Amino acid sequence: MPLIKAHNNDTLFCIAVCLCCAIALQTCAFNAPDTDYLTEKLSRGTITATCTANGTLNPLTTVLVGTQVSGRIKDLYVDFNAPVQRGQLIAEIDPAAFEAQLEQARANLLSAKANLEQAEASFQDAERDIRRKRELYASGIIGDSELDAVVTSHHIAKSRVAVAGAQVAQTKAAYTYAETNLRYTKIYAPIDGIVISKDVDVGQTVTATFQTPTLYSIAEDMRKMQINTNVDEADIGRIQIDQTAEFTVDAYPDLVFSGRVVQIRNSPIIVQSVVSYDVVIRVDNPELKLKPGMTATVAIIVAVKENVLRVPNAALRFMPNDQQGCAASPQQRSVWTTANPDTRCVPIQVGIDDHTYTEVVSGELSVGDNVIVGYAATGTLRD
Repeated sequence: MPLIKAHNNDTLFCIAVCLCCAIALQTCAFNAPDTDYLTEKLSRGTITATCTANGTLNPLTTVLVGTQVSGRIKDLYVDFNAPVQRGQLIAEIDPAAFEAQLEQARANLLSAKANLEQAEASFQDAERDIRRKRELYASGIIGDSELDAVVTSHHIAKSRVAVAGAQVAQTKAAYTYAETNLRYTKIYAPIDGIVISKDVDVGQTVTATFQTPTLYSIAEDMRKMQINTNVDEADIGRIQIDQTAEFTVDAYPDLVFSGRVVQIRNSPIIVQSVVSYDVVIRVDNPELKLKPGMTATVAIIVAVKENVLRVPNAALRFMPNDQQGCAASPQQRSVWTTANPDTRCVPIQVGIDDHTYTEVVSGELSVGDNVIVGYAATGTLRD
């Protein structure tokens, strides 16, 4: 009896295992995926081709205001964001040392002028003396040696006048230089604009030697700005003057600003063997929202076509498993159409694209055709 009971238990265990396997197989059969295609109908619409680039916003004109003389900053009359007008006094260097230099130059000039007057008086006396001595020489009263001495004295007096005149010119130049340096202690705004940076403080000593120290940076007109963009060499051939550009900045992510291309600079920008070119975009900034230094993400509109047959870019990338495209030349691309359960490869010639859709220039496609853009796996219940 114990042997019979054990045999019955083994039989029941085998039956239970078989039932579990059958249930698992049936469950898998109910949920086995059927492979299907994702499709999209062809339509007509507008395609806008763009060239994207990043750039930096800058004022049209930024002037670095410096000083041509060394000294201690006595006063600063404007601060950050202050509007200034051309000719407005904005800073002053302590003028004490330059005033003293000017007074010294004035005294030297007066002394030189006095020496010139003395030299001219001596020359006039030598002129009178030589006339008298020539009359006496003609009468035989004096000899050759006395006349020669008078002529020599006359030449010396004349040369002294020339030397004194040169000293006057020299001291006059020194006076003008000292006067100019004193005038340079007052620093005026060179343009109308707004102060965007201040690099010194009152009491600071600046030294104007090989490089002019900068006191202020003044932007001419913040209502007019420009973007300096770096356009890749592969795209620069599509950029033209007066093309429209749209851009965004991080400060206003929901706003799209616009501008236009005004300059394509020929000088290459090479960074780690990557070549790009500076494309300048002019921008209106009437509300002064845009500020210097902001990073702009730019899309330059290079072409616009309306009411064209367009195919999704995903359809151009799709390729069925174990299949090859049917494009006959490099100018053609392949797309796959479906009218379930059949699929067909269609070669087409394409035009411009906007990174989502591509223009269909020619090919056996029409509005409403279904093109395959990918695979879709759907779970179906099998009977």
